[in-house]
Amino acid sequence: MAVSGVDGSFDRRELRRELRRRRRALTPHQRRLASRELCRRLTRLPELQRARRVALYLPNDGEIDPRPLIDWLTARRAQVYLPVLRPLSENRLWFVRYHAGTRMTHNRFGIAEPDTRFGARRANRLPAWALDTVLMPLVGFDDDGQRIGMGGGFYDRTFAFARRRRPRPALIGLAHDCQRVEALPVASWDVPLDAIVSDRRVIQPRR
Repeated sequence: MAVSGVDGSFDRRELRRELRRRRRALTPHQRRLASRELCRRLTRLPELQRARRVALYLPNDGEIDPRPLIDWLTARRAQVYLPVLRPLSENRLWFVRYHAGTRMTHNRFGIAEPDTRFGARRANRLPAWALDTVLMPLVGFDDDGQRIGMGGGFYDRTFAFARRRRPRPALIGLAHDCQRVEALPVASWDVPLDAIVSDRRVIQPRR
């Protein structure tokens, strides 16, 4: 699938609408199967097998669900973190330790995140560079490892340092396979990913 504007230019907004429609159209059964296949592929990745501090997300708006991975990570004594929106003026992410008893709230987009107002000690919060592996949701991807997100740029701003600094976390994008498209252009602000994983494939682009 390729989406262009009337002048032939790439229309990100139109593409996001179409791909979000595709993933929302999946039935609950299809989503459960996709989540299971996704996590099966993720557990085979060295980036997950050796990680001790892993950030993932809670699914929203039909996003593929990585939550079954939490028990596997916990059994391996890995720590799980969730993204939390920093103050509006920064438009970046914090990462806060998550477990079954974590008090949750909803951010300004209606997405669940750890409630940092109560009992979230600073020791439970990590800067982005201190993570080993980050699993992030995608709106679309192609076979060359290019991707498109929701358009807010939170992950790109948060991990902008990864273009120039080592060590850095392994960055892995997740999506339903129905969100795959023929080709996506590279934007100057896009932070390259180490892998993209769907319920049907693993793409590890060469950089």
